[in-house]
Amino acid sequence: MAGVITASEPSWIGPFTGLSPLCLRTLVTALSREGADSVRRGRPWSLSLEDRVLLVTTYWRTNLTMRQLAPLFGISKSTVDRIIKQVGPCSRCRLRFAKDTVLIVDGTLVPTRDHTVAEQSKNYRYSTNHQVVIDADTRLVVLVGQPLPGNRNDCKAWEESGVKAAVGKTMTIADGGYPGTGAVMPHRRRPGEELPTWKQEHNRSHKQVRARVEHAFARMKTWKILRVCRLKGEGVHHAVLGIAHLHNLARNT
Repeated sequence: MAGVITASEPSWIGPFTGLSPLCLRTLVTALSREGADSVRRGRPWSLSLEDRVLLVTTYWRTNLTMRQLAPLFGISKSTVDRIIKQVGPCSRCRLRFAKDTVLIVDGTLVPTRDHTVAEQSKNYRYSTNHQVVIDADTRLVVLVGQPLPGNRNDCKAWEESGVKAAVGKTMTIADGGYPGTGAVMPHRRRPGEELPTWKQEHNRSHKQVRARVEHAFARMKTWKILRVCRLKGEGVHHAVLGIAHLHNLARNT
């Protein structure tokens, strides 16, 4: 069965992935270095590495079912599933940061169908909590924590997701949901009191800088799999890591 979408036709890349052909080529090169195209036992892949990467990014961007993707690429539904499981974990966000870097952290909820890794969150949907850290200057994603159930609050998820240990003593900006974590939070107003002017000005500048992580979430969630993720187990974590990688590529190219 012949496929409809192929990476050899650049006109298909933008509408189905939201990436430029240059971004896709850069991603393919990085995955090739990670060993995504290494020789494996069994039958060889019916799709080239470029088409397999296109399939995975199309899946993340459109959130089409595997049954819908199969005829678009001219393969079976089970092959689509194997490609997503093989290529997805290879696309990870890896970015080092200096000790004097200013970071911003916040948690985002990803509605997840697998109830073994999700819990009902404040929006009453079964979700997973993902702690995401960005560089305040470049606005690139530098860390993504391990997913936790959606009913876990951010101050606990900060430590349990492994983000606290990875950040160390680097200055990190956060919202008011991180008390006792050492993060830089806005000043709180006590009942019956008014904040002095200098604290109000500090809160205003804090809010403007911290909004950058919200902008990063908005761009990442243009990949629709983060709106309703049907992947099981570690699949949602691999998807968030991969989309963070795509977000950084799109900002750098």
